[in-house]
Amino acid sequence: MDAVKPAKSVGLVQRQYFTFAEDEPMPLDSGESLAPITQAYETYGELNEEHSNAILIEHALSGDAHAAGYHSSQDPKPGWWDECIGPGKAFDTDRYFVVCSNVIGGCQGSTGPSSINPGTGRPYGLSFPVVTIGDMVRAQRHLMDYLEIDEILAIVGGSMGGMQVLQWAVTYPQRVRAALPLAATARHSPMLIAFSEVGRQAIYADPNWNGGDYYFGQPRPNTGLALARMIGNITYLSDESMKQKFGRRLQGRERFGYDFDTDFAIESYLRYKGHQFTERFDANSYLYVTKALDYFDLSNDYDSLMDALSRTAHIMYLVVSFTSDWLYPTYHSKELVSALTAVGADVTYTDLQSTWGHDAFLLEVETMTALISDFLGRVVAEHNVPLPVVPHGQVSVTGDEADGAGDSSPSETGGGSQ
Repeated sequence: MDAVKPAKSVGLVQRQYFTFAEDEPMPLDSGESLAPITQAYETYGELNEEHSNAILIEHALSGDAHAAGYHSSQDPKPGWWDECIGPGKAFDTDRYFVVCSNVIGGCQGSTGPSSINPGTGRPYGLSFPVVTIGDMVRAQRHLMDYLEIDEILAIVGGSMGGMQVLQWAVTYPQRVRAALPLAATARHSPMLIAFSEVGRQAIYADPNWNGGDYYFGQPRPNTGLALARMIGNITYLSDESMKQKFGRRLQGRERFGYDFDTDFAIESYLRYKGHQFTERFDANSYLYVTKALDYFDLSNDYDSLMDALSRTAHIMYLVVSFTSDWLYPTYHSKELVSALTAVGADVTYTDLQSTWGHDAFLLEVETMTALISDFLGRVVAEHNVPLPVVPHGQVSVTGDEADGAGDSSPSETGGGSQ
């Protein structure tokens, strides 16, 4: 039967697909091209008559288009940013038309290495061309054209999503009114590249990887992919968050086993997250997306970062970093803010106190909601965007309230974090 929930859910949603470049391949930064291209996406809320209230949500490394709501009444968990997208939330779907698409190179409906190559009838595997953050944004631009959205009210994303936000601003500055890069960077540092490479090496070392050709029912390189994910999960947390959540607590035993089985709760957590990841992600996509991250440098093709951002001075920015984020530490955001300030951009910056590490942009919901809501209100007023005023009451949807699938740990929600 239908369950009545507070006006905080978009309810049941449906993944949609847009295919383009059937006749004319899309050029890629590598010099290669790709055709055809399918983008999986979801939308929440209604587009106003002027098509001026659209917000584009960019996901992080392991995320996808399912940012909010439920695909069915049996879904154990909602979309990865459900706490911030919906009626009365930071991205209020009673006021805004919210779009989220899966990046190309991914494995959740958009064209990637696990997709069928129309030229061979087999999955691309490593024959899929290398893609960049710029290529991902270029594909999203085609989706925005299809949705008849010429100017985007705001583009927002954390981690890899923040990089896409910045790329959008530089590549299509006249189509962006506001940009919100959260826990992001203008370029991958050597340390970030190093972590990416260790994860890739874990996949290469799995005998089931088979040079990327493991489709058609063959064993998948899940051991290598799980290890790559375990490494990544460590970087998303912080020393303090691990102390608070796990400490040195033992898992399922009262004393040390003095063996090589699982002793500590943090070990159990990492193994669980690694295994969980293999059930929804493709190892080849992990290789491609991490490579796109490593290639990212906003100042490429420009004299400097300031030169790249000079074309975006009319865009309103909200830049957020977190004190305990050691993967994308505060200095990355400060470098970005300094360049934006130098070119005269309207930039709001805050370095939020948090113990959650890199995942804080997903977990500091109350603080992020206040920040984002206030900022979007200023953007709307600045651009005189007509928005409906809707009282927030009750909505009826099918299914029971999701409880986080039994994982209330300080980790990414539904794979939304990098």
